[in-house]
Amino acid sequence: MHDHVHAGGVRPGRYVLGREPIASGGMGTVWRGYDGKLKRAVAVKELRFAEGLNESERARQKARVMVEARAAACLDHPGIVPVYDVIEDDGRPWIVMRLVPGRSLAQEVEASGALSPQRTAEIGPEILAALEAAHAGRHPAPGCQATERTSGS
Repeated sequence: MHDHVHAGGVRPGRYVLGREPIASGGMGTVWRGYDGKLKRAVAVKELRFAEGLNESERARQKARVMVEARAAACLDHPGIVPVYDVIEDDGRPWIVMRLVPGRSLAQEVEASGALSPQRTAEIGPEILAALEAAHAGRHPAPGCQATERTSGS
């Protein structure tokens, strides 16, 4: 890795990754990280592209990541993890997000098995509200710009 992201404090950069990933899936690996500039813990998602993509296909994938990251960065909902930054390092995009304590729903199911009806009823409305916010945010105002003026504007 280069100037922006590096593993385990090996050399200076804005984001320092922990030595072990905190999650991994089909789209990539999520690392616990530290933002050296803002002095805060973050989650850093290393995105994976399919093997064998040519340069044109990789460029399309990177552009898609940017569109999705910009859309996600415009969302403001307690059930949606905020996106702080997107960087490119070593030819791959990395998404920097809030580090959320606890485990994901997938990790909970893997550890404990199927959710009970009571647990499903507890979290179902929260998940639905987050999905509704994400769906509503699919077509945000241009540039996610505020429409209210603040004093001095």
